[in-house]
Amino acid sequence: MSKRPISVTVIAWIYIVVGIGGIAAHITELNPRHPFELEVVEALVVRLLGIVAGVFMLRGHNWARWLAVAWIAFHVALSAFHSHQGLLVHVALFAVFTFFLFRSAANEYFRRVKAD
Repeated sequence: MSKRPISVTVIAWIYIVVGIGGIAAHITELNPRHPFELEVVEALVVRLLGIVAGVFMLRGHNWARWLAVAWIAFHVALSAFHSHQGLLVHVALFAVFTFFLFRSAANEYFRRVKAD
């Protein structure tokens, strides 16, 4: 059984904290008269997926690492429609996260869980 690389631990906790923070920020946008406004619900689901990715990366599930990469790629795509600074930040995070999540130590760690 391989030990979890510190980079995976840090990235997973970043996803968990950012997801919780995003939910805390967006939960205030829920309107009791219209509880299922699409934009708010989508934002909450995206944040929840970030938390799921983080938690299951800590548990060594390979699919969670792919979810994490897809999550940040989604944010790169979203930020392409906003500021250049936001786009650069998300592209940098995408590059750093992808690099560390697919290094050999991370590959070995995620390979240890057989039945995803």
